[in-house]
Amino acid sequence: MEKRLGAEMHRESGRTVEQEPVPGPLRDADDGHSDPTRSALTSSVLEVVESATVRGKRWLVHAVVRQFSRPRRLAGWLVGWEMTIRPSNRKRNLWAVGLLEVQPTDRVLEVGFGPGIAIRALAGRATKGLVYGIDHSEVMVRQATRRNRMAVKQGRVELRLGSAADLSAVDDVFDKVLVVNNFGMWPDPEQRLKDIRGLMRSGGRLAIVSQPRSPGANAATTRRLGWATAEQLRSAGFAEIRTEILDLQPPAACVLADEPRSPEDA
Repeated sequence: MEKRLGAEMHRESGRTVEQEPVPGPLRDADDGHSDPTRSALTSSVLEVVESATVRGKRWLVHAVVRQFSRPRRLAGWLVGWEMTIRPSNRKRNLWAVGLLEVQPTDRVLEVGFGPGIAIRALAGRATKGLVYGIDHSEVMVRQATRRNRMAVKQGRVELRLGSAADLSAVDDVFDKVLVVNNFGMWPDPEQRLKDIRGLMRSGGRLAIVSQPRSPGANAATTRRLGWATAEQLRSAGFAEIRTEILDLQPPAACVLADEPRSPEDA
């Protein structure tokens, strides 16, 4: 009975009527039911959407990188806040300060001080000296100044807008110099290192810290980065070059180098 009723439902005016397939979401091209025109259109739309998504992701990545390189406006303030609270960032900065072995009367320069974490630690050691910092982000200058407002008020910390690309405004001589995670952004790094040598006392110490952030970076990446930095320091005329490694994910490298002592100080 059910079979007979089913057959009658498919008959109209004495002829059999084929049921049209119910349109599905997006059928595969090889399922035997898709309309070639619709499939081609669907494929084109998906390609456009996917391409737009990839471009959007790339734009976002570049925008974030630009903010970390040179924080600006509200987004820059948020970047500074994130750098402040990130445990690995604080650990890396304090580790580098310790390697510099800052003395109470030292005059210290930090190039690219960011939110001022290392500036505070340096000021805590150079209690009778001076900590001078330059950064090319106005947002970071304001954040770091607030973070170190007491030492700034006491005249023990001086923070200015500037960059490694132009050190002509820095009118002082330093016992120690610190660079954390911005050396790779310097134009003509070997010349910039020579410029820094011109600001250092005989026997002064420079510390350059780098933690690679490229996708897939690992311990081998850090070692290569440290080796390349050491070679640039050697070419710029520094002496007593050595590398320390901090166990982070990925590891951070701190390459230390000394300004050669003059014959009068030997």
